[in-house]
Amino acid sequence: MSQEGKDHRIVMAGTIIIERLEFQGRCGVTQEERQRPQPLAVDLELTCQTEPAAASDDIRCTIDYAQVAHQIIKLAATQDFSLLETFTERILAMLFAEFPIDHAKIWLRKLAPPLKLVSRSVGVQLERSRLAPQIHGGELSPARFLSQQLHRLPKGTALDLASGSGRNSLYLASQGFHVKAIDRNEQALTELVTTAKQRNLSNLHVQVVDLERATSEWPELPSQTYDVIVVFFYLHRPLFPALIQSLKPNGILLYETFTLDNHVRHKHPRRAEFCLAQNELLRLTSGLRVLAYDEGEHDGCQGPESAFTAQLLAQRAGPDSQLEASV
Repeated sequence: MSQEGKDHRIVMAGTIIIERLEFQGRCGVTQEERQRPQPLAVDLELTCQTEPAAASDDIRCTIDYAQVAHQIIKLAATQDFSLLETFTERILAMLFAEFPIDHAKIWLRKLAPPLKLVSRSVGVQLERSRLAPQIHGGELSPARFLSQQLHRLPKGTALDLASGSGRNSLYLASQGFHVKAIDRNEQALTELVTTAKQRNLSNLHVQVVDLERATSEWPELPSQTYDVIVVFFYLHRPLFPALIQSLKPNGILLYETFTLDNHVRHKHPRRAEFCLAQNELLRLTSGLRVLAYDEGEHDGCQGPESAFTAQLLAQRAGPDSQLEASV
């Protein structure tokens, strides 16, 4: 059985329920209705991994429903919508972007609708899974493998290598990590800085770096600096020794990218050298302790379609290991 299959047996899913969160919001087809706040209510059922919190008794290992409520109220206070459907989708997108949720049910309703014959409420009920592409602020939600493994990452400094538009950087920063995003796309990093400011994430910083320049050293990866390094859908093999050295003792590397199976079956990436061979990721990170590893077809990697990838969670040796390998 794959490591991923074993993880599913020991990490139990549960549901966090928020019942009748009441707040004020502007939502209506007419401009007149949108000009004044009206009473709204939302009910939520959020499916997530609950075993880590049950074992640790630590709020950081689960979904903080107070933070969920705060983010919904903040969204309602800063935006207005013509349709409840649009408002509901925006709440869902925010939830998937900010919290490690696998599945969500939501019921959003107007408590005092402008209809004489309706004595109670009108509303919209929706249900979504992380397998579907979720959009927040024009960006995809964080990588599913990252949100699944979040509870196993030591809090502290995190590096998002080849961050692109920064979906994973924003997610880690929202979870309390001090994040550095590195990429060679200056425009993408400029937009990431703007988004981070809009979300009041002062713990996210960026650096424009060409990681594939002709060199054998990377000063941007100083030794024993990061508690967590995440790399998604980027492969430059000469970087691995520097990546490993840049982890602190007990630091964690979280890595996922395409395998050759994806190139053969889906013609993506177009060049085979951008894909991992069988067990190659294990060989490239042989100096680390493997905590979880799986090669195969995975859902929700970059959108609604499945892809063939290698997923690795590995730890640098330290005086005392903080994590136990999955069984």
